[in-house]
Amino acid sequence: MRFRLMHRLLHVVALLTATVELYAQTDSRTQRDFELGQATEVLANIMREFEVGYVDDVRASQLLNSAARGMITATDPYSEYLSEESLSAFEIMTTGRYGGVGSLIRKRDDYVIFAQPYKGSPSDLAGVKIGDKILAIDGESMQGRDVATISARLKGEPESDVEVVIERNIDSSVDTLKLTRKRISIPSVNYAGIIRDGVGYISHNDFIEGSYDEMRRAVERLLTTDSLKGIVLDYRSNGGGVVQEAIDIASLFVPRGSRVVSLMGRDSSSLKHLDTRYAPLAEDIPIVVLVSGTSASASEILAGALQDMDRAVVMGSRTYGKGLVQGTRYVGYNSYLKYTTAKYYTPSGRCVQSRNYATMRNEGSVTTVPDSLISEFRTRSGRKVYDGGGIVPDVKIEPRYVSRFAVTLYAMGLMEDWADSYMRSHHSDDIDVRSFTITDSDYADFTAYIAERDIPYESETRQALKVLEQALERDLYTESLGGAVEQLKAQLKDDKLSNMQTYRDEIIDALNSDIVLRHAYNEGMQERIAATDEEVDRAIELILNTEEYQRILTSQDVEKR
Repeated sequence: MRFRLMHRLLHVVALLTATVELYAQTDSRTQRDFELGQATEVLANIMREFEVGYVDDVRASQLLNSAARGMITATDPYSEYLSEESLSAFEIMTTGRYGGVGSLIRKRDDYVIFAQPYKGSPSDLAGVKIGDKILAIDGESMQGRDVATISARLKGEPESDVEVVIERNIDSSVDTLKLTRKRISIPSVNYAGIIRDGVGYISHNDFIEGSYDEMRRAVERLLTTDSLKGIVLDYRSNGGGVVQEAIDIASLFVPRGSRVVSLMGRDSSSLKHLDTRYAPLAEDIPIVVLVSGTSASASEILAGALQDMDRAVVMGSRTYGKGLVQGTRYVGYNSYLKYTTAKYYTPSGRCVQSRNYATMRNEGSVTTVPDSLISEFRTRSGRKVYDGGGIVPDVKIEPRYVSRFAVTLYAMGLMEDWADSYMRSHHSDDIDVRSFTITDSDYADFTAYIAERDIPYESETRQALKVLEQALERDLYTESLGGAVEQLKAQLKDDKLSNMQTYRDEIIDALNSDIVLRHAYNEGMQERIAATDEEVDRAIELILNTEEYQRILTSQDVEKR
């Protein structure tokens, strides 16, 4: 009897406790709803005052866009207000599809030119080549128009026609083309093939709708090769995209039902596990995943999952560290809000997010995870791995230095312009995409071409010397040490023509790729890059070294940073 009474009393206490907690939660929600309503009313009042009484005419839509951008900057860089006007760009980003003629374009002088017709696209089938100038569209001159304007004119509903007048780069002849727009799908897989010694290579550019299908076809092609010894998956500079595509791609290499990633929002009640749903194609093929500091989001999910399952050796440099997941919600009038809803966690429990945006809201600056808060996790075989920012590779490779001088030449379009002129006398050449290189005479011609251009470039060393001179002057050391600085400046050879020799190999490599692109599309260029890439070569060597490959996967811990 006493036991039953005590049990009933405990039951009543539990109910009272739950009721109190419910009221507390309700009061908290009510208070937050009140604050939200108050803030919404104030915002509407501010917009109304500006729209009615501001000294210049201001549209409510402009105020809304500005207000939305302001609110979003207080969250993180990945949240975004998508107005009706920006939805088409968002669709292209997530699906890789749009209605158009299928070519990249760029500005040169007073016109826009075709920069890269996609293989099999309407522009390609019409015979458009890289460097062809767009003179007119639908009877209207395009002289002086910018890239955005011409891009909008070339895009449109699939099966609609557009008339484009072009000046051929090869012989300056003028042609009028009637192009029928198609639904253009931007390839997700840049290249897939055997590089050497039975080792395959796949260059994957981004995670958009359909990426899994492309990757599956690429793996299937490689599997038809006799004695396939392994696959190198290249995710360097892959900025991520659709998470489900990463999960499905993982299913090509691990058993069905394998945990790839977990998502969790504000609290554990939102925890969601995502597993593979397809049977694997290459469950036992050795894999090396190449990553870099610009590998982010979905590419980190895939690399981290394969590392946690000891299914692949990750090679390269530490990845970017984007462990935030975005979702979209309709907010009315054909507008959407893309915002961060959760963080993702690899199978071992790691969150790879490296930046804490909550501190930006509270303290005004973004912080990273300090070493003291880095936690240890274990892979399936017991190897140590860590959270705290990005995926740390099993095999580290220092990032290759790329000179700012070479980047400047490319950013100015000078390499592409010279390649266009080169093609006028070499368009009929039959080249081997893997071994092609320009001659010494060709490089001398490019050097002379650059000598006539103004290059806004200053080396970091010369910039540092300027800072040093200013410091010496402030500290009154110019008289005693100024001569030493002048000697350094006299010895420094960073003028334009000296840089052409200092960075010769790097510049030639970029020019070779540009010319291969003009002969063999993006696929041929990617094949050449893979066949001459030192990191790809190291990945192949590791796959061929079965003993070292297995040692890493079974016993080598990953470093913290």
